[in-house]
Amino acid sequence: MSAGTTVVVLVAAPPGLRGHLTRWFVEVAAGVYVGNPNPRIRERLWNVLAERIHDGQAVMIEPAATEQGWSVRTAGRGRWTPLDFDGLTLMARPRQSGQAWRPTNEVKQNDTIP
Repeated sequence: MSAGTTVVVLVAAPPGLRGHLTRWFVEVAAGVYVGNPNPRIRERLWNVLAERIHDGQAVMIEPAATEQGWSVRTAGRGRWTPLDFDGLTLMARPRQSGQAWRPTNEVKQNDTIP
């Protein structure tokens, strides 16, 4: 992947929105787009995505002058939210409605690893 590569992921997006992205990106898998638009085009595309995603989800990963070398934007319903954690971008999952966060020492077992 080159330094200027941008990745867009759409979930449950309107068909017209998916078609709109194919003007600047290549769809490499269902709902996954890769391209190298300039910053002005990226900004305009994001505005269109955020406005037209409605009940779906949109994620844009783009080059940035950060430690990780990229930044992320999200839009839509039930989306994960990027959080800055001491200069690193981490993603916070949305909570189920009515589900409160509570700390736990419980360790989840992974049965697929012997």
